[in-house]
Amino acid sequence: MQFIEQKIKGVWIIEPKRFGDARGYFSETFKLEEFKNHVGNVNFIQDNESFSSRGVLRGLHFQKGEFSQAKLVRVSQGTVLDVAVDLHKDSPTFGQHIAVELSHENGRQLFIPRGFAHGFVVLSDVAQFQYKVDNVYAPNSEATLRFDDPKLGIDWRIASADMLLSDKDLRGYSFDDVAENFSF
Repeated sequence: MQFIEQKIKGVWIIEPKRFGDARGYFSETFKLEEFKNHVGNVNFIQDNESFSSRGVLRGLHFQKGEFSQAKLVRVSQGTVLDVAVDLHKDSPTFGQHIAVELSHENGRQLFIPRGFAHGFVVLSDVAQFQYKVDNVYAPNSEATLRFDDPKLGIDWRIASADMLLSDKDLRGYSFDDVAENFSF
């Protein structure tokens, strides 16, 4: 596996090696010792999966306080634009984001540490999205950062009119509200 640290400290692109022949390919998508050697010790406790159609935008989600989550995300079918926003007020990259195309074809994964808002939009007809988390889901600690906040400047690569969002995601907090009311 190749581990590529991003401009925001703690965020990593992970590119598993694929071994292919006429039958297809084989790939190790997670290897604990390699992960620890590059990223550090993260105790993943749960795997999740979502299936979505083109234009579905999920996010930008985060959990507050003791329920903050680190995630290792990947796509096993289709293509998404995956986004992580740094919410650490003391970070030199506070409010900055990483946007990475993840697909079944490129096999890339993204590690997002605790204290980040995370979301993705589906660019293909459908996408199957898988992720590991290191903390339980706590509905009372969950919050959403507004996906289209102009202070974030995220190019989602799809028109807002073509997006499908949940009511929760449409009612997300502005970046200013998050900066003022939450800390990690």
